[in-house]
Amino acid sequence: MSQYASRSPVLVACDRRAGAAATLRPWWAALVAGLGMVSALAAGGPGGGIYSCVDASGKRHTSDRPIPECLDREQRVLNRDGSQRQVLPPRMNAEERAAEEERQRQRAQAEAARKDAIRRDRNLMLRYPNEAAHQRAREAALDDLRKAIASSERQVAQLQDERKGLQAETEFYKGKRLPPKLKSQLDANEAQQQAQRDIILNQQAEMGRINAFYDTELTRLRKLWAGAAPGSIEADPPGMAASAGR
Repeated sequence: MSQYASRSPVLVACDRRAGAAATLRPWWAALVAGLGMVSALAAGGPGGGIYSCVDASGKRHTSDRPIPECLDREQRVLNRDGSQRQVLPPRMNAEERAAEEERQRQRAQAEAARKDAIRRDRNLMLRYPNEAAHQRAREAALDDLRKAIASSERQVAQLQDERKGLQAETEFYKGKRLPPKLKSQLDANEAQQQAQRDIILNQQAEMGRINAFYDTELTRLRKLWAGAAPGSIEADPPGMAASAGR
């Protein structure tokens, strides 16, 4: 077994350097090599790195742990063979740390939004592979509203017919006070007609909203069908993102 087999890489390297120096140079070269070995052992203890930096006054420091004099600047962390392992950034004060955390939060939000846009666009294309499929979905969404409007219009027509009969009864009371029951029936009829008219207006407004949504969605889909990358199209109008996952 080699004489170096059971020794650490730092000791082996230092012994070899010390041996070479002793052969080629005077006795003091061996002494310098020995001091270098001791320094290496102190700086690069078992499993640790060697921290190196130059402080504000220009003085170079080396240690086996983060250097207090260089907390306001970068510190290089070296492996035992002298190669760079990493660079420690300067420590931040509370205000700087809060600003950095806010930047990280915003970056995370932007990345999450980007991934969500990609997911939504892919789902959109899976749901609607072509314009015909999208139009069928639009018609299905509008169909219930059309039926509801037609039902309300039939009820309005029926109430108007009922009112004609009630109005005919009022002819018998010209110049007289209407009986409470007849007056109540007339008032109820008018209220019911107004309620159905309100329903019709609301359903028509909802139809307009749905058509606007599908128009916007179709514009987006046409870009995706043409080859735009999912997630690359500008943000949807408010409310579309939530509806896209329906």
